[in-house]
Amino acid sequence: MPLAAVLFDLDGTLVDSERESAEAMARALRDHGVQIEQEDRDFIVGRSWVAIYDRLRARYPIRWSRDELIAATSEHRDRVFDEVGITTLPGALRLLELTREVPRALVTGSSRREARSALAHLGALDAFGAVVASEDVERSKPAPDGYQAAMRQLGVPPERCVVIEDSAPGIAAGKAAGCVVIAVAAGNFHGWDQSAADHLVATLEELDLERLRQLMR
Repeated sequence: MPLAAVLFDLDGTLVDSERESAEAMARALRDHGVQIEQEDRDFIVGRSWVAIYDRLRARYPIRWSRDELIAATSEHRDRVFDEVGITTLPGALRLLELTREVPRALVTGSSRREARSALAHLGALDAFGAVVASEDVERSKPAPDGYQAAMRQLGVPPERCVVIEDSAPGIAAGKAAGCVVIAVAAGNFHGWDQSAADHLVATLEELDLERLRQLMR
């Protein structure tokens, strides 16, 4: 079946900014008088702001709204990126270059502001025809809402789309949306079970446009 679009996750797939994001969130909350634990930093991996905020509200006396916490974290995140940079995962820029001729979308549990910041540091602000962020959907991964929204924006059917993910919730979201899902091991620093994916690659360096088309057959 012809490939119609490639749908990318961001953190853990194209970039590894989750440690930087956790540090930014910790700094924002510290300014708010809240000291979070390491397990809270670990929790953010592969999860949306909805899930993160609900957990933090249940554990700490947070007075900020979710949008206020996102904004404060984003301000710190920009500074953290400036301090330590952002890690581009192997093959990410190459694959973005090689898939320029097909429609692409970014589907992330990060906020739109955070996604734009990461893409700017990646040099890929204009790489995607659609960007679906946490504030664009009611249900986060593993629900398929983000990928469904991206496909609606691109005008493509799920059976002709490839999703590239790293986390178990992301893989489940892509499968629930009806797409072929490729899991990338390189960014799976936290040991997600990736067995539900249709295909597994070590890094994005194993993929190019012809390989993606082959995986649709």
